[in-house]
Amino acid sequence: MTLTLQEPAPVKAPPTAPGERRGRPARSGSVVLRVLTYCALAALAVAVVYPLCWMAVSGLKTNGEIFSDPWGLPAHPDWGTYAEAWHQGVLGYLLNSVLVTAASVLAVVLISAWAAYGLTRLAMPFSQPALLLVLGAMMLSPTVALVPLTQLLQALHIYDTYWALIVLYTAFKVPFTTFLIRAYLLGQPVEVEEAALIDGAGRWQIFWRVVVPMARPILVSAALLQALFSWNEYAFALVFITDGHLKTLPVGLADMAGRLNSDWPVLFAGLTIAALPMIVIFLVAQRHFVRGLSEGIGK
Repeated sequence: MTLTLQEPAPVKAPPTAPGERRGRPARSGSVVLRVLTYCALAALAVAVVYPLCWMAVSGLKTNGEIFSDPWGLPAHPDWGTYAEAWHQGVLGYLLNSVLVTAASVLAVVLISAWAAYGLTRLAMPFSQPALLLVLGAMMLSPTVALVPLTQLLQALHIYDTYWALIVLYTAFKVPFTTFLIRAYLLGQPVEVEEAALIDGAGRWQIFWRVVVPMARPILVSAALLQALFSWNEYAFALVFITDGHLKTLPVGLADMAGRLNSDWPVLFAGLTIAALPMIVIFLVAQRHFVRGLSEGIGK
């Protein structure tokens, strides 16, 4: 009996990925793409940050330096321009804007969150027509309603008061904020709420103790968007507020520019003071803001 030995079959190497076959060129291509991405982001950051820095530095110059060397640094920084802008009325305008913005943010977030909770969690009659009504309200342009709104506010005896701006800022932003929070709640699990309901919690308790903590990112995003709108809104503040002591920052700074008679350093200082609160708020809450928008609008 003859035994024959067979040579073992050659072992095939596992297939390599396209990037491994190419080796260094694939890695260099990814590095180039990453560098280009960083360069684009750096250019975008400079385009956003540089005007703010230029405005703040211009508040430290004199009128002559602003026109002779607009892009240079001040020879002798004058911090007195910021104190002058503060005493020219920026303090009062700032307090008015803080009051109107805080009240409208609180009202919009609470009303919109409760409305979105009802549209997503409660079996209400006519819920779909109500949703369509909310979406239709988003199509309204505030500027086309200035005349009837003036008559309405005068009839309610709140014209030329803080309430005029608070009511209007709330009314025109509730539809969009409701739509935004509703989109976020649709992607959240309902099992936790059902468990709380089984344990005996009421709808009010479920809303405050379960839904609100779960929806914190989108609530922060909605609050920031409303704060940005209320802080910078000009048309309503110009038409519905005539008392100089009640004017908000956009209208107040415009009036201050006329009073200063081209005193540009003080005006730039006032603009810097007006922009600083929103910048700080966005820097503090940027993580919740980005997360809320990505999870809310993306659904």
